[in-house]
This record gives sequence, structure tokens and C-alpha cells, in this order.
Amino acid sequence: MNDRRASRRGARWGGGVVWSVGTAALIAALPWAASGRLPDRLATHWTLQGGAPDGSMPLWAASVFPAAIWLFLAAVVLLTLRRGADAAHAPGEPWASTSLLAGGTLLAGAQAAVVRANLDRADWHDARQPTPWLVAILGATAIAGVTGWLVSSRRRRTATPAAKEVPQSPLLRIPEGQRMVWLSRTANPWLQALAAATGLVAVAAAVALVSGLVEQGPGWALFTPFALASLAVAGCAAVQARVSERGLEVAFGPFGWPVRRWDAADIESARTEDRTPAQVGGWGYRISGLGSTVMLRGGPCLVVRVRGKGQDFAVSVDDAERGAALLNALSTPRSR
Repeated sequence: MNDRRASRRGARWGGGVVWSVGTAALIAALPWAASGRLPDRLATHWTLQGGAPDGSMPLWAASVFPAAIWLFLAAVVLLTLRRGADAAHAPGEPWASTSLLAGGTLLAGAQAAVVRANLDRADWHDARQPTPWLVAILGATAIAGVTGWLVSSRRRRTATPAAKEVPQSPLLRIPEGQRMVWLSRTANPWLQALAAATGLVAVAAAVALVSGLVEQGPGWALFTPFALASLAVAGCAAVQARVSERGLEVAFGPFGWPVRRWDAADIESARTEDRTPAQVGGWGYRISGLGSTVMLRGGPCLVVRVRGKGQDFAVSVDDAERGAALLNALSTPRSR
């Protein structure tokens, strides 16, 4: 279990590195991608009144300087996490995800706004302050920060179940007047990496749209499928199962949505079963002759049979035997 947790922390830390490096590359590459349509020097600062430019940089500096600032800030966050010895500094800490997502969005968006303001200008003095784009960038930064905070906070709350231990047995007795809860969460680092990769392409397309490097039609044609693919893969990359007196709840994705629910009285039986991706037809949410399976890693799965359905639903989560034992107890009339 400790090895698995360490692996997950390593995967999340690695994801932070990929995000940081990818964002830096995007920031640095943007001015060069539009170099044929930019003046020799780029306006990089504007007066508060009138929006006239009062500062400029050569193209190479406008490319390197913001990327270096971002890499420095990201390195501070990542090294702080890496050296943290206690759980409060583990990868996935809310403040870290918030800083990386919001900071990367802000600097990449600001770079896109600078390029757009200078695009097709003969001289940097002609560039006007891109106020509407700056407002949109601040909004996107706030959304990115809130998203990072919510996802990481939820991960921390579900990392260690705050529940009473359930004996390892196929069926147990619940003492009168007591309640028991079982909670388990599993994520697939490879699917998370794929979601991040497609998401980065979508972000790059959005930045290209903001900066004016691509026309609206081709830009949206690139952004839309990659954004949808990122959301779809992210929704299948993590799953959380919860057993309580209400029955079984299986939540998908980083936000725990959508959610499938079964009342305890509707569950005919629960068991554990070893399954592999090859048996169920691949990764993610799969439908096969074994029924429906949420496959994130091969090995023990919590398998339930719903009354009147005739098919099983399985989810690959840790500690599945305890979940099955509690679910059997809750679905047995004499134990409720």
C-alpha cells in the first residue's frame, strides 16, 4: 500500500513537471511562431491611462524572459513539494496545484495577449493595450486556480478513509446503533498523462486563438476535439467507490462526477474478483461479457450484482474485499 501511494505521489509530481515544462515551452515558442508578423521589438508594458505602450523588449527577450520567470516559480513549488517530509507537503497539496495551474494560465495568457497586441504592427509604439483579452485571461486564471484547489482538496480528503475498519470477511455483523463506511480511490497515471497531453494541445490552441496566430475556424476545429478528449479521458482516469448504509456510490473523474448509485436493498451480492484489461477489453469504462467494468489497473475488483439486472458491475479499487464485506452486510435484511 505504501509503495502504491508513493507511486501515485510520484506520478502527480511528474505531472507537475510535465505541466511546468510544457507551459514554459509554449510561452517561449509563441513569439517565434509569429515572428514574421511582429516588429523587431515588442511592446510589453502599457500606461494605465490611455493604454499607450511605454516599455518594449526584443523578440528573443520577450520569448525567454517570461518563460524563465515561469520556470523559476514552478521550480520553487515543485522543489518544495519534493523535499517535503510530511503529508502536508505531498504532491497534490491544494496550494501547489492552485499555484501551478493558475500561474501557468496567467503567464501563458499574458504572453498570448502581448503577441496579439503587437501582431501586424510596423512599430511597437503602435501596439494598443489588449484590455478585453487581459480581463478574459484573469477570469481563466481564477477558474484554473479554483479547479486546482477543488481537485487537490478532494484528493486529500479521500486519500485516507476516515472510516471504521471492516473485518476481512465476506459478510460481517454491524452492531446495533453503529454505522460503518468504506471508501477507496484509484487513479491510472497513464490515463491522467493522456488527459494532460490532450489538454495541453487544447491550451495551445486556445493561446493561439487569443494571440491571433490562427483564424477562428481552424483554431476552434483544433481546440474543440482535444478539449473534449481531455475531459473524457480525465473522467475515466480516476474513480472513487464509497459503501455506506445508503448503498454503493461510484464517482468518476477528478471532481467526482458523474456518480452512479445503487441502494443497498437493490444489491443482490458483492464479491472480489481479479480482472485484467485484456479480459474486459481495455482501460477505462468497458462493457463486455463480464458486464460493466471500470478498469484502471489489473487485479482485485469490487464486483456487485444488482437484483433483476442479471449483469455485474465491477470497479478496480484498492481494499475491495472489505468493501464487498460491508456491502453484503448492508444488503442482508437481518443486518439492517
